[in-house]
Amino acid sequence: MNREYHKWFSAGLQRDMELLIFGDRGRAVLFFPTRTARFYDYENWRIVEALRHRIDNGELQLFCVDSIDIESFYNQHIHPAQRISRHLQYERYILDEVIPFMRTENRGHDLEVAGCSMGAYHAVNFAFRHPHIFTKVVAMSGRYDLTHQLVNFKDLFDGYHNEDIYYNMPLQFVANLEDETILNAVRNTEIILVIGENDPFLFSNQQLSQLLTNKSLPHQFYIWQHDAHRPRYWRHMVQLYL
Repeated sequence: MNREYHKWFSAGLQRDMELLIFGDRGRAVLFFPTRTARFYDYENWRIVEALRHRIDNGELQLFCVDSIDIESFYNQHIHPAQRISRHLQYERYILDEVIPFMRTENRGHDLEVAGCSMGAYHAVNFAFRHPHIFTKVVAMSGRYDLTHQLVNFKDLFDGYHNEDIYYNMPLQFVANLEDETILNAVRNTEIILVIGENDPFLFSNQQLSQLLTNKSLPHQFYIWQHDAHRPRYWRHMVQLYL
């Protein structure tokens, strides 16, 4: 399996950023890591290995990017407004640096996006905010409003709210989407949501699925047995849905 490591200094983030590529052709998939995780974790958890056959056959090319969630959403040392601002800088890094890089490495016309847990949030958020870029989103075990207080998961903005937060919480901004140009672009995106029946984020997924239905946005919604919020489940999910 072709494996490439890349690192460069991001002018937008003012820090080095790293990523891994698996494969040399096929459908290009931007793969976001889990909560505060790293670009190499999907490899370490054998999730990439679960896709080896399809990667080697030229069906898939994975771009496993790093996250800076520890500097944004999970940074308790800065004001919530600074947390979302740092996330927006990360968004620009993805849009202005990673996406152009992916297009130089992969000559296909379609770009897909995927992630597990917090990576699923990133995948859905990017796909719905920029539906003209992505043709497919696969979101496994995701949480789609980071301001919702759950049993063991706090509101990541400590009750603070502003416009930037609103437009980065899919359960908030999708509910009020009325622009037909954007809605039609989302309708042209294949949307797959996957969650475990005992996952604490089940209701978040049910809410998002209902919102998409209300907006006549086609999607697939799968509920797995048990919690299913573990790499051993994600190894099976990627084989079925990516």
